[in-house]
This record gives sequence, C-alpha cells and structure tokens, in this order.
Amino acid sequence: MSQTTDALQQLRNLVRTKRRFTLEAYLFLREALDYAQKLVGEKRHVSGTELLEGFRQLAIDSFGPLCHVVFKEWGVQSTAHVGEMVFDLVDCELLSKTEDDRMDDFVGVYDFEQEFAPERLFARLDASFVAAPARATARELSGREHSAIV
Repeated sequence: MSQTTDALQQLRNLVRTKRRFTLEAYLFLREALDYAQKLVGEKRHVSGTELLEGFRQLAIDSFGPLCHVVFKEWGVQSTAHVGEMVFDLVDCELLSKTEDDRMDDFVGVYDFEQEFAPERLFARLDASFVAAPARATARELSGREHSAIV
C-alpha cells in the first residue's frame, strides 16, 4: 500500500471512530495546510493562526457564499473545531506538532458565523458572476441543437 492509501484509510478509520467531522472536512484541512504554507511563502510548520487564515481564505475561494452550508454539513462550526481536527490528525500521526502547539491556539480566533456569513460573502462576488443567466429562445434552439434535446 502507498502512503497516500494508508493515510486515507487512517482518515476513514478516524471518521468512523470519532463520528464528529466528515472525511471531506479532514481532506479540506489538509488542503488548507498547503494553502497556509503558500501564504507564508515557504513549506514549514505553520502556527494555529496561520493555518486558520489559510483555512478561511481557501474556504472563501473554494465555496464563496456556500461556506456556511458546507461547514455545517461537515460538522465544522468554529475555529476550535478546526483545532480538534488538527489534533485528531496529530494523534493519528498524519500531522506533526511542536511543543509550542496547543489546542488553545485555535479557540476563538474568528467567528465562523461572521466570517462565512452568506450575505457578507455574496457581496464580495463579481456582479457579472451573479447576473441573471442568458436564456435561449426556441428560435435559437434550432436544427441539430433541438434534436439533441429530444
């Protein structure tokens, strides 16, 4: 088995055992770690605050106004939850920590409700992105295009 397969199996076991957060939440956290390292400009250990900033920015870039819905589905509702996931991965030896890393580093860093409020994130979208979609008329759907629909 490859390291990736082993890690994925460990994650599945973790999700089955803990039943707190989804597999997708842990996979997203791993992506957020890579994103945080890009934000700090080097591949190194990042602090809880740096990881949470990467998590926040990646979430907004990935899910936009749907962040709140996605995180609710995944069971992730606070920065403390992100910390719990981090320490779950440390316990499984899928992440490492330093002696300075503490769960308290993740508590109350920002408010999920405020940071991921749909109306706040919707306001950030490009107006052309949210414009009404163009509708095709029956005249425009002629010939081959029309027969493909039938």
